[in-house]
Amino acid sequence: MSFSIYQLKPRFQQLLRPTLSALARAGITPNQVTLVAMCLSCAYGAALAWAPERSGLWYGLPAFLLLRMALNAIDGMLANATGNKTVLGALLNEMCDQVSDAALYLPFAFAAGISAPLVVAGVVLALLAEFAGVLAQGVGAGRRFDGPMGKSDRAFAFGVIALLVGAGVAPVWSNGLLWVVLVLCVLTAFNRLRQALRLCAPPTP
Repeated sequence: MSFSIYQLKPRFQQLLRPTLSALARAGITPNQVTLVAMCLSCAYGAALAWAPERSGLWYGLPAFLLLRMALNAIDGMLANATGNKTVLGALLNEMCDQVSDAALYLPFAFAAGISAPLVVAGVVLALLAEFAGVLAQGVGAGRRFDGPMGKSDRAFAFGVIALLVGAGVAPVWSNGLLWVVLVLCVLTAFNRLRQALRLCAPPTP
């Protein structure tokens, strides 16, 4: 697996243990956490699209992306801790992640000076990279999370771009980072498909 921020997930999960225990005691279900994360993401994305000139919204996006990552980690941890893993939960987890990504990243197209085609291409390629990870599961190789531009890496990259937008930095820097995201998304899809093929290949006699 190429390096990805996703590899830091176990350490991140340890920090969330107290919150996990509180949610479990309160009777909160994993699916509720998943849906809340998606609804909050759609609401924040709508606010960015409605008022892209408000720098405070862009400055706040990195913190919101961290919150979303926490919620995304908690739903799986909660399912494991409570024995509440379901097919519906697995479907919601995949679908809600992609909806949330699109809702949070497409509004960058409305920011002054940002290339809208680059933003749209980035979102589409990110979706294809995640589709590649799911395809691997479909052929028996397990869900692939290979980098270098997985979900957590995209959150970091767009968080940096949001700070640049909020600070009014010349758009050429943000657009340059978007190009990097595009290239790395393609590489991520390639890595995930390659690993799936390697894992499914018949053993060499």
